[in-house]
Amino acid sequence: MRLREYAELSDEELKVRINKARKELDALILVHNYQRNEIQEIGDVLGDSLGLSRKAADTDAEVIVFCGVMFMAETAKILSPDKKVLIPEKGAGCPMASSANMEDVIKLREKHPDHVFITYVNSTAEVKAVSDICCTSSNALEVVKSVGDKPVVFLPDNNLGSYVKSRLNKENMIIWQGGCYVHQFIQKEDVKKARLNNPEAAILVHPECPLEVSNMADLVASTSGMYNWVKDNDRPALLGTEIGLVKRIRREMPDKRVGWIRSDSICNNMKMITLAKLARCLEMQIYEVELEESIINDASGAIQRMIEIG
Repeated sequence: MRLREYAELSDEELKVRINKARKELDALILVHNYQRNEIQEIGDVLGDSLGLSRKAADTDAEVIVFCGVMFMAETAKILSPDKKVLIPEKGAGCPMASSANMEDVIKLREKHPDHVFITYVNSTAEVKAVSDICCTSSNALEVVKSVGDKPVVFLPDNNLGSYVKSRLNKENMIIWQGGCYVHQFIQKEDVKKARLNNPEAAILVHPECPLEVSNMADLVASTSGMYNWVKDNDRPALLGTEIGLVKRIRREMPDKRVGWIRSDSICNNMKMITLAKLARCLEMQIYEVELEESIINDASGAIQRMIEIG
């Protein structure tokens, strides 16, 4: 069937087909917090990018279907090289990840051979492969701290790098100028307005937001960190991140008072995956993520060094 034919089916028909194919393939559907509500509802596991990839490595399922963007599916393949990893939309990219490529990073390494290259997991498999250590938004401070006084090149997110640099007072740090357009659009004026209109609410923001926004927040945290904070606290909260996380929290914790700082914080790349595309992916087993063995081995080393740090 062509995608158009899947798109003509009702959501209920698509869900039946997805569940049937999932069972026949012994497939695990991993869904990122920023996905559409209907994709979140039908997923097996919801979470952030690295957490989902770790689930992929731990599962006995033969097929992994990653509802996210391409770098996330690549990370799942790196951690589960013997499993078939599929992504429902091969065009679901990430501008931040695309801002850094292997060739440019290699050239930068030649210019700064004494620097430790620390790469955010929101990056391509090839860039991970030419990096020393990976990090997540939740452990970036600890990873950079672990290299001591050694100079660092941090990539690809400018805002996360700036946040880490400011918190650790690490002056010998070169920061790549990439970023997430969703978080970059959240500005200090938005935070001021949110506080004025909701003085009782805690402001929780992702470290991919501009540094001046992070400096105004009550908590700077990853999507999992925000989720857990809301789960453990009764105080109302406004989140500075993609609205998919707010929708997940509202669905799973209807008693919590949670909203967003900006209602237009939407990742169009994440929303490219639909029920029709997921059904087609499962039934036709497309699109498979394939990486060169050398890339998997080298990228896995950078990720493993991060895991050893904690």
